[in-house]
Amino acid sequence: MTQAAFSFIGTEIVAIAAGEAKNPRRNVPRAIKRVYIRILLFYVLGTFIIGLIVPSNHPSLDLTNHDAAASPFVIAIKTAGIKGLPSLINACLLSSAWSAASSDLYTSSRALYGLALSGQAPKVFIKTSKSGLPWVSVAFSSAFAFLAYMGINEGAGTVFGWFSDMTAIAGLMTWWGICFTYTRFYKGLKSQGIDRSKLPYASKLNPYAAYYALVSILIICLFSAWDVFLKGKWNTARFVTNYLPFALFPILYFIARYFNKTPLVKPSEMDFQTGLAEIEAATYDEPPPRNIVEKFWSKLI
Repeated sequence: MTQAAFSFIGTEIVAIAAGEAKNPRRNVPRAIKRVYIRILLFYVLGTFIIGLIVPSNHPSLDLTNHDAAASPFVIAIKTAGIKGLPSLINACLLSSAWSAASSDLYTSSRALYGLALSGQAPKVFIKTSKSGLPWVSVAFSSAFAFLAYMGINEGAGTVFGWFSDMTAIAGLMTWWGICFTYTRFYKGLKSQGIDRSKLPYASKLNPYAAYYALVSILIICLFSAWDVFLKGKWNTARFVTNYLPFALFPILYFIARYFNKTPLVKPSEMDFQTGLAEIEAATYDEPPPRNIVEKFWSKLI
């Protein structure tokens, strides 16, 4: 489950990008709705096709092998026997990795910049260029890219497993925080008599989907490395990489609450009006597409 979560981590980037998006009240809901399409297309459909091509008893499906040869995509390419296809897949993987890296750099630098603005990170990260780029935050976040050179040694697969486990658990706890924040947001709207249907985007499954996610995430994180507790299966590295991010989340939260002395805001006192006028003033109706190309592009993005 944690490996599956690792693949899905990043869908929340849409909300972070809203701060710098044009016409956010129109474009952000559209982007959120299209996340589901991309998940179904690239994850569910891709996995389904791979399952049709690669037999479950294929000898190369050795999960104990920590190199790329165990990838079902690589096995599918070899099974198909199409010349040039491996190079095409490599190009697609490289472009996807580049896209993911640029998205992660954007979100991490903006998150660090936001923490600095709220006084929860060193003030040096507030520095920006003349165009508004938080260059200190970008430079600091970019420094972590050098960890990629750990992949040149023979234990690259093991190291990648450690990082993927930590990233997955940290991402899951981020989702837990988002769900918890939404439940508080929902209570605030209900307490103040604000109709959710008037919002730019409102899911019909909430708040029940948020409650389901809160419980499910805790169960997944709690049992993410349960096998290390079996007799003769103890693995210190696996225990630390799975349970350290899980434990740090509440520890850091309560430490921050203790030092900042910030109480929970009552639902009836939540502020839903500050900054709303500026956002509504920046909202506009975009002109309709003039040709087939523009229509296709508007549907794509």
